Amino acid sequence: MVIYYPLEYALMEITNSLAADIQNAPEWFHSAISNKPRIQSLTHELGDITYQTWDREKKDVIVLIHGTGAHKKWWDPIAPLISMNFSIIAPDLPGMGESDHRKEYNFEEFSEALIAILHQEKIVNGTQKIYLIGHSLGGHVAGYMASEFPDLFNGIVMIDSPIRPPTYDYDKHKSTGPLRKIKFYPDKISIIERFRLMPPQDCENDWYLRYIAEHSILNVDDGWRWRFDDKMFATLQRLNNYEFKFKCPALFIAGGKSLLLESKIMKYIRKAFKESMKVEVIEDAAHHVPLDSPIELVNLINNYLDEWENKI
Repeated sequence: MVIYYPLEYALMEITNSLAADIQNAPEWFHSAISNKPRIQSLTHELGDITYQTWDREKKDVIVLIHGTGAHKKWWDPIAPLISMNFSIIAPDLPGMGESDHRKEYNFEEFSEALIAILHQEKIVNGTQKIYLIGHSLGGHVAGYMASEFPDLFNGIVMIDSPIRPPTYDYDKHKSTGPLRKIKFYPDKISIIERFRLMPPQDCENDWYLRYIAEHSILNVDDGWRWRFDDKMFATLQRLNNYEFKFKCPALFIAGGKSLLLESKIMKYIRKAFKESMKVEVIEDAAHHVPLDSPIELVNLINNYLDEWENKI
């Protein structure tokens, strides 16, 4: 006998299944995301910026910078686990998350937006140490800012960010971003089921994926869509003929299963920055290290922050 269920029942079953992904998360994850940050907005002539902060009593500051097409909520499970010696800021870069879309995207404007946040929070005053931690594109932004403003930052962490030689020809570069324009989905379930990591990889932590997917979507008149500006992938101005130069302590964290690890790029990183940046590998992680190995990542970051704080 065939039993026909009403559509509403089928949708409810799918919704319950998706919600179970987060319910099955470990206790530390639930504890971390229950630690709600302060949400702020910065008015900017090129487009407003949204960011969130975990305020601690200590004065030193960490800025967590997400990757391409991502958003500030990727850091929700991680930020509360970082040393209590720091207040933490996690911005939505222009064109991503809840920040406004812009006509064009480049590292100068990413950097300017983050420094504007620091000024709004009254942090750039010479009395607070500032550390930058970035994943993928966020690592590039961190490296760029540390190179351009060497006296402003006290340490940076770049997480699986492919640093290419200054001679790299970006005209021949193939983007890993969406090949199609933003499309609209009829309901929340449909779009969340299409959520994928870029570059593609498996991730065993379904609860983490589900959480960031929930914050990656927006309901508008035409339906459900991804929050990021799709034109960013084609128009982002890369760091052509640019060489990172770090005055502050620097750490590069690679995923042991990342395609980057055994690449020519990684060989360049180890050679070019052997005197200025330490390299650590988290063996069980692929490119999306924060999702694959969050606890290992936080422990490594905390160890280096403690070392840097004691030296400076």
